[in-house]
Amino acid sequence: MTAAATRLEARLRASSVLVPGLLVSALIAISSRFISDHYGAPAMLMALLFGIALNFLSETERCDPGIGFSARTVLRTGVALLGVQISFEMLGELGVSAAVLVVGSLLATIGFGLAVARLFGFRYRFAFLSAGAVAICGASAAIAIAAILPKDERSEERLVFTVVGVTVLSTAAMILYPLVVSGFGFDDRLAGIYLGATIHDVAQVVGAGFSVSDATGETATLVKLLRVAMLAPVVVLGLLVLRVAGPAGAPGERTGPILPVFLLGFIACSALASTGLLPAGVIAAVAAASRWMLLMAIAAVGLRTRPAEILRVGPAAIGLLVAETLFLAVIVALGLVLLGPGGAAQF
Repeated sequence: MTAAATRLEARLRASSVLVPGLLVSALIAISSRFISDHYGAPAMLMALLFGIALNFLSETERCDPGIGFSARTVLRTGVALLGVQISFEMLGELGVSAAVLVVGSLLATIGFGLAVARLFGFRYRFAFLSAGAVAICGASAAIAIAAILPKDERSEERLVFTVVGVTVLSTAAMILYPLVVSGFGFDDRLAGIYLGATIHDVAQVVGAGFSVSDATGETATLVKLLRVAMLAPVVVLGLLVLRVAGPAGAPGERTGPILPVFLLGFIACSALASTGLLPAGVIAAVAAASRWMLLMAIAAVGLRTRPAEILRVGPAAIGLLVAETLFLAVIVALGLVLLGPGGAAQF
């Protein structure tokens, strides 16, 4: 047997160890998507809850390697492919004033979370994780931010709680925020800007927007994609701040590379989508692959989580998530209202 054949055989053997855990994660992802499509439940939340219910599988020798692979490599690949949905043309379609409001409120929310975290008893890790998830794109942002934060024994527990929290709050917002825009008397475009700039997860933005009107739904989706586009610059900025000001050498802490490969992949996918060279079918297929990978990843995170660990986060974490959510909702509403009838035309 040649050296090349020997290496190939070794790689195949190593890969086969991952299969059982990957299949478990994939089966949970498929089940979650089925329930989401047929009963309207959030797929991310279902994947997480199913994973937690089956967490004993991560303790078995057969499943643990593949579950770990899903929670790390599949997760990062899914985030990287998420960039294919973002193109530089979005800014032109949305308008400068709306873009400034969306980006400004996003950054303000992250700043707010970091500023008040101490009042709730948390340090920068949970503050950045929760505020980033609220401000950018819910569970997907939480997954990406968690990947670059220094790791300790409570990293996965914080991620699980954040995913559950923002998903529940996002679902509540999908029901309540259309009533808010009606109360303010916003037209279809302003309503779309408000819903897209304040609701955490993409699916709930779409649901809320199109429940008002088709025009509102289209605007809300576009605004939401702009928030998703901010994922890469926010993560890069977070990495730089962590490198400069973050605590070094803390016990049990592991730091990652200065610029993770998955983030470079996100930027590359976005740049490629912006060239217009990718057919719509390819973009749709890659976006679908990204969604499936993120579902598998969050299922794997659930599989590695013990329910008792989630309860350790406590009511203070709920308070911080709610405060960040309300801050974002209020600041965007003020931005739209204070412009008045004349200013609204700028949008």
